[in-house]
Amino acid sequence: MQFISTRGQVPPVSFSKAVAQGLAPDAGLYLPESLPDLSGYLKEWESLSYAELCEAFFAIFATDIDRNELKAVVSRSYTKFDHEEIAPIVKLSDDLFVLELFHGPTLAFKDFALQLLGNLYASQIARTGNPISVLGATSGDTGAAAIHGLLGKQGVTTFILYPDGRISPLQERQMTCTGADNVFPLAIKGSFDDAQTAMKTVFEDQAFAAEVGLSAVNSINLARILAQCVYYISAFFRLPADKREQVTFVVPTGNFGNVLAGWLVQQMGVPIQGFRVATNQNDILHRLFQTGVYKLDAVAPSLAPSMDIQVASNFERFIYYAEGCDGEKVREIMHRFKSNGEYVFNDFKATGFSSSRTNDSEIAEIIKRVYQQYGYVVDPHTACGFAGDFTGPQMVLATAHPAKFPETIQDAIGEDSIHPSLEALKSRDIVKHAVEPTPEAIKAFMRAHVAH
Repeated sequence: MQFISTRGQVPPVSFSKAVAQGLAPDAGLYLPESLPDLSGYLKEWESLSYAELCEAFFAIFATDIDRNELKAVVSRSYTKFDHEEIAPIVKLSDDLFVLELFHGPTLAFKDFALQLLGNLYASQIARTGNPISVLGATSGDTGAAAIHGLLGKQGVTTFILYPDGRISPLQERQMTCTGADNVFPLAIKGSFDDAQTAMKTVFEDQAFAAEVGLSAVNSINLARILAQCVYYISAFFRLPADKREQVTFVVPTGNFGNVLAGWLVQQMGVPIQGFRVATNQNDILHRLFQTGVYKLDAVAPSLAPSMDIQVASNFERFIYYAEGCDGEKVREIMHRFKSNGEYVFNDFKATGFSSSRTNDSEIAEIIKRVYQQYGYVVDPHTACGFAGDFTGPQMVLATAHPAKFPETIQDAIGEDSIHPSLEALKSRDIVKHAVEPTPEAIKAFMRAHVAH
């Protein structure tokens, strides 16, 4: 299988090259040349373990990787999860389910993709002998998951940008207390969007990318999205048979990658009913699905910091399909949005999506309500998924462990939420580096610290 750019100005590439590059040379995002039909595989896949399902799914896309090598990569990627089902389902009522995606090493859904991506990079380095420099930007959970997916991998130097003071203290400790000398958490003044914009500009410098062996861990990397597809398929199989095709997946999201993965699975023939995009007060996606207007607004720090985003980078992939796979149209839309901070879709095709918005006071109220009603504790991001009225069966994606946000949980329900892996971080020294959120400053720092 070959992979193409959403902007249509570069030739198709293999899976391994798409993963290695992250961002396409024309600044577009990679997608499969055509989406496969999975409907014929569902019966045989239903009895597979999570790792076996992941391997079978990736074998359709990673056709340039030997199957035995792929099996080894996938097998290593799910050994650090603390639940045997990897992504267990909790039933709160006859029509309300929670898909727990926080049982990985950093207690966030990003582990599903970044444990796998780390092993894909390790396999690539072993195969080619070429070291890489990984650059990412995080609004909270991606950075820690990326760092922990790459720890101990020979030939990798990791640089993660994050907005200083705008992530939770424990999220910061997960990135800055590793003790690894090839990991560089880069604290910037500004928002996640500032970090993400600077990062994407660095990737557009092809000469620099070649100089340092640049690779991406953000959800601009196609492997991230494909890895997240797997837990939707797994959850579909484990729902009661009479609920499967009626369930709406409710997805807390800021960068659109988590919900895009589910939508792609639906487009590949898995009969999922639909999706609800659950935003916090930084609601560009909610406003889009309500009005057809994609418009920037100021980022307001919130109790759900991983969703404090206004530029949803993965939305470009959805635009590609919504605009009939027209790369020229995608370029026009992205150029206008970059220039004006706004794009109006006159005929917006958002079939299968609904949306909701939750502000900080509502997040606290929801955490309390869910705890009182079901005896279940949700983190601030997952709480956004419980907003609004539900009709029919719902599967809320629990994106992070509540122990990552202890102050919010204590304020909402009057009880502590702790996890031993997080408690262990509190006695360690924080090591971070202040860097201006400009492409020039980031490249200068990387040149000074990359392993040669």
